[in-house]
Amino acid sequence: MQVAQKVAIVTGGAGGIGSAIAARLAAAGAQVLVADIDGDAAKAVAGEVAATQPGACVGVGADVADPDAIAGLIATAEQSFGPVDLYFANAGIAGAVGLDVAEADWDRSFDVNVRAHIRAAKQLVPGWLERGAGYFVSTASAAGLLTQIGSATYSVTKHAAVGFAEWLSVTYGDQGIRVSCLCPMGVETPLLYAGRDSGDALGEVSTRAVTAAGEVLTPAQVAEVVLAAVEAEQFLILPHPGVLEMYRRKGSDYDRWLGGMRRYQRSLLDEN
Repeated sequence: MQVAQKVAIVTGGAGGIGSAIAARLAAAGAQVLVADIDGDAAKAVAGEVAATQPGACVGVGADVADPDAIAGLIATAEQSFGPVDLYFANAGIAGAVGLDVAEADWDRSFDVNVRAHIRAAKQLVPGWLERGAGYFVSTASAAGLLTQIGSATYSVTKHAAVGFAEWLSVTYGDQGIRVSCLCPMGVETPLLYAGRDSGDALGEVSTRAVTAAGEVLTPAQVAEVVLAAVEAEQFLILPHPGVLEMYRRKGSDYDRWLGGMRRYQRSLLDEN
């Protein structure tokens, strides 16, 4: 896959990983629609990108938990640039910490972190099958391969996002549709510090569990890795290579891994 002259949609594009991916795609010659629930911020990012890549980017406000909003994004991208070639399902929320979480919070986490991916794929895949090509990039998390100390909503929905990306690849990979799943660990974004800023002790631990586990990357560093992986049509995108070894250890001895995670959580709580 070469992204030059391709049309891409990037959700959650008003900042963090999303805005960095949008900028990197445009720099590589793609035409990009930046979508975010904060429409003004999405338009601001698009303006910054277009300042260096004229005509390469537009910004749109949309809640990607809404199927009609996704349909609107696809229609706007088609009207602005042409048929959508790549969809980056990047929008995500941290969710609440602990077990005592309201049903509405669970629903919102599933809607944004999982169902938004499903709803986008349902609208894009039929056209991609007709054209014989398309690329779906799911932003999950290392939490979707390992787990997330603190937030059950985040851990569970990110596991589900990985599972859906795997299913898409298995089901449609022989029909021209490519799928990648981005699973970073710590990235310098507001999402990383949502737990710390929650005022909840377990939330503070959830942030420190990530920041203490490895290097915190910039969104631009992650975007470089993402573009290289898409060009190589690589499924699992790991900006933190150490996550692969952690994942292998988890799979080789689940009980030992769970015990190690409990010890790690205890150590973090003792520091708190």
